[in-house]
Amino acid sequence: METRRDTLNERLSEATLADLPLAVERPAYARADLVPGIVHFGPGAFHRAHQAAYADAVLADDPRWGIAAVALNSTGVADALVPQDGLYTLATLGAETRLRVIGSLLQFPTMRNPAAIVAQIAAPTTRLITATVTEKGYALTGEGGLDFANPAIVHDLAEPDVPTSYIGWLVHSLAERRRAGNGGLTILSCDNLAANGRRQRRAVLDFAEARDPDLARWIADVVRFPSSMVDSITPATDDALRARVAGVLGITDAWPIQRETFTQWVIEDDFAGERPPFDAAGAQFVRDVAAFEDAKLRLLNGAHSALAYLGLLLGHDSVGDAMNDPSLARFVEAMMRDEVAPTLGAAEGLDLSTYVVAILTRFRNPAIRHSLWQIAWDGSQKLPFRLFGTMVEARAQGGDARRLAIAVAAWFRFLALPRPPAPELIDPLADRLLDLAATGNVDALIDDSGIVPEALRGDAALRAAIRGAFRAMDGPAGVRGSIETA
Repeated sequence: METRRDTLNERLSEATLADLPLAVERPAYARADLVPGIVHFGPGAFHRAHQAAYADAVLADDPRWGIAAVALNSTGVADALVPQDGLYTLATLGAETRLRVIGSLLQFPTMRNPAAIVAQIAAPTTRLITATVTEKGYALTGEGGLDFANPAIVHDLAEPDVPTSYIGWLVHSLAERRRAGNGGLTILSCDNLAANGRRQRRAVLDFAEARDPDLARWIADVVRFPSSMVDSITPATDDALRARVAGVLGITDAWPIQRETFTQWVIEDDFAGERPPFDAAGAQFVRDVAAFEDAKLRLLNGAHSALAYLGLLLGHDSVGDAMNDPSLARFVEAMMRDEVAPTLGAAEGLDLSTYVVAILTRFRNPAIRHSLWQIAWDGSQKLPFRLFGTMVEARAQGGDARRLAIAVAAWFRFLALPRPPAPELIDPLADRLLDLAATGNVDALIDDSGIVPEALRGDAALRAAIRGAFRAMDGPAGVRGSIETA
């Protein structure tokens, strides 16, 4: 009798799908009936763990939302998944790990056949373009417009029919769609970039205007660029995951993906045509994504930073370890509910209390080990948005910010840690911050770091709260006493 180990030289594919163990979820639809209604640029791990999984969940009811996955700079995904008929395993990490085979990726046009990319975007069946190309892929200036000095943009404007940039490809393909008379569509950014829809629209229109003003007017009229917010921790695929998946499947998957149980996709309800039914898989369509972005930044990211600095000072290594510290967990929850949440306005579809519970549950996920050091790095870039702005808003509303002040003081204490044994500080302002921290002068850090907003610097009560928390952490009660008495 053939053993499961004997089949490990086989690959996941349509031919082997029926032989998978019953515990492994598989596509609940006939893949031969699917239509690639979505073109996605940047089919990396996050896309395959997130947007592709949402599409997979709705295809049984609506087969028109399959995906053509385009990678402009690599053939790695196509090389791994084409031999598997586009199939791959998603491992969802929670108290128990759940394995699900995703079947929504149907085509993999690459730069080896650029005409296929243009043809798919121009096709009348394509209704939606999505992208996870990172902020760099949009070729933006600091002011938010297209960077016409970017070498790829310079090239693409000089040779518009052989583009190299994401923006160049969009405009080139939209020009062909216009020529074919197939009407507008929706281009949806899924990158972790505030107001990503508006930024993407401006970049596309700037490029199109420079290439062909008539094309720019057509795009402005018939193409929509909604913003979206995405969230789910997606650890990198490693050999341990490959072995774990192979051990369950009994066959090899060249590129399985893993993510936490929690996933979120909030999408501005602004579509050129029919809206994809992703709400059936848990996505939210809303009028304004900004409120959700603010909630994520202040509640999730702000709590992460507070956990990182306080947790490291208390000797913890990961978010999970820090959340297993009862007094620290209570402190962070109280900060979120009593000081951060009141600074956020009401928004359609956003229940802040429920969101706080979801965040705390994520932090406690035993299957995700998120390093506090990783969160702690680059504080000068993160804290102005995660903590400082919230403090100023809380004070403007007459609210309490003492726990936020303790979190900021913990960052200052973190900067003052002896290195070694603490790792070298990773921050673009490391030299300046370390010199200021070495003085032990909180007011110097507030005034001279160059990152604390004027509204906070000029608030005597906030300064006193940070100064007092900093000194208390060096007193008999230490960091533990500071959080337990807050």
